[in-house]
Amino acid sequence: MADKLDVEMEGRPVSSKYEGSMRNMVKCTLFACLGALSFGFTIGYSSPAIPSMVRHGVLNPDESGWFGSLMTVGALAGGPLGGWFIEKLGRKRTILLSNLPFIFGYCAMISASSVWYLYIGRLLTGLGSGMVSVSVPMYVAEIATKSRRGVLGSCVQLFIVIGISLAYMLGLKLEWRELANSALITACLGALASFMIPETPRWLLVMNRKLDARNALAAVRDPHADVQDELKDIEEGLDAQEDMSWSEFFGRAELTRPLFISVMIMVFQQFSGINAVMFYTVSIFDSAIPDMAYIATNIIGLVQVLATLIACLLMDRTGRRRLLILAGTVMSLTLFVFGLYYRMSDKKMLSDTLNTWIPVVCLTVFIIGFSLGWGPIPMLIMSEIFPTRGRGTAGAIAIFSNWMCAFIVTKEFMTLQLMLGKDGVFYFFSACCAAGVWFVCKYLPETKGKSLEDIELYFLGRSTVKV
Repeated sequence: MADKLDVEMEGRPVSSKYEGSMRNMVKCTLFACLGALSFGFTIGYSSPAIPSMVRHGVLNPDESGWFGSLMTVGALAGGPLGGWFIEKLGRKRTILLSNLPFIFGYCAMISASSVWYLYIGRLLTGLGSGMVSVSVPMYVAEIATKSRRGVLGSCVQLFIVIGISLAYMLGLKLEWRELANSALITACLGALASFMIPETPRWLLVMNRKLDARNALAAVRDPHADVQDELKDIEEGLDAQEDMSWSEFFGRAELTRPLFISVMIMVFQQFSGINAVMFYTVSIFDSAIPDMAYIATNIIGLVQVLATLIACLLMDRTGRRRLLILAGTVMSLTLFVFGLYYRMSDKKMLSDTLNTWIPVVCLTVFIIGFSLGWGPIPMLIMSEIFPTRGRGTAGAIAIFSNWMCAFIVTKEFMTLQLMLGKDGVFYFFSACCAAGVWFVCKYLPETKGKSLEDIELYFLGRSTVKV
């Protein structure tokens, strides 16, 4: 079983101080997460927009494939770029810059006079998505208190799935250009909101701007609160770290261990089968409720939002490990049943009723499981376990791994299906989920209720460890 962080670090008890009012933290989190809303809208945009573009002769089937995949290409570049900006310019300014590619990208789509404008727009919105997936989780983690970091950190994924559902619902009524206009509005709101949040105190301390750090901490806690003790604890945590180059980063075990954990959690997220299940969503509902498949798909999106909201509320009560283990187990079992279903269905071994409703039930249960654990937690873990000095670098590597795996799974999915068959694909992803559960049990420490400084000391080997 993985080591758990003890509640005492080098003889220093971890108390419940600094846990004041949530109002300012929630406000800053919601403003920052508007970038995640644009990220989600971008993921969901292609599903209703591509049929509309093909219908109006804007794209042919081959071009629509390129349009769909260019987001991932942009995001692969956006992750490292966002990580570099985070270290050099700070978390706040990186969030602002993350919204700009969405604005320019959707402007390019709205004014498109050729397919190349659409390609450029999609590439830019992918770039923004990659930058957001690094900057927003880290910003939220650094402003949240330890007892609220789970619920606030999970809001990133909540806003992503809200954005996806919003794109799906608006796509029922709007054509592709009108839908891009809606996306542009969310991106502009995200950019404006980023002016109204303070920089994180941890980054300001790294920059030796102590007075600014104190003011920023007061802004996210309570303007009248005495934040001096909390500021001192953050400084002590930073003093235990050293500046590092890229080569030094990879040469230090206390830094490569959290990087290994975060990258593997990202890999298991993308190999959880979520893409395979979503690929078959419309066809599953089309066979169950013909004429209402797209509406049912929107309902699944709302189920995902609701389940993610429940995950937010459970995160600081149940902990990250338990939710990942529970969710991974549920997902593995449902994917295995999916595999059995496709094998038995091909052999005509199921009644019409079972043939219709088994995949619907499995799909719904799987989506709930994913949304409770492997949806929100990987980015939350990434934002928690890296030291402040180097958090942007490490986060960029983790996010790059995530998007690279997403690209591989999406690109090679049909090849995998031809090799293994429909049932074999689901057995494969079921095994991946089971492997993810094993990895969490063996390697992932519980970070619930621990300050970022406590977590850093744990990986530095300076804490009392409870197994």
